[in-house]
Amino acid sequence: MAFKETAAVEGSDVFYKVNPAAKRYTLRDNGFTETNSGNFQLIRSLDATPQSKEGFKLKITVSKDLQTLKMSVTTANGLKSMNIFKNEKHIMSQEKFYFLMDGMISRGVFEKV
Repeated sequence: MAFKETAAVEGSDVFYKVNPAAKRYTLRDNGFTETNSGNFQLIRSLDATPQSKEGFKLKITVSKDLQTLKMSVTTANGLKSMNIFKNEKHIMSQEKFYFLMDGMISRGVFEKV
């Protein structure tokens, strides 16, 4: 998956972009870690119980120039991309996804497009 100016997870119709005012420390303060290549990555569980090792994970990677990003929802082991919006039994995961993204928007990390 390549970096793009705007991104959305599979099945979602809401696109996000990096807030132009976001800085490196903004990402770090919000849970992103710097990878060996200089990009910033966030991995959050979308499961109802945080201690559970099952369920889905939200993966967001922001490029080191803070201009582009990529995002996906994966299986618990992170190997397969999933569409949590095609099945009604994943309503809790959908709500948690939007909750996490709204929090990032309010903290100045992302913007809705």
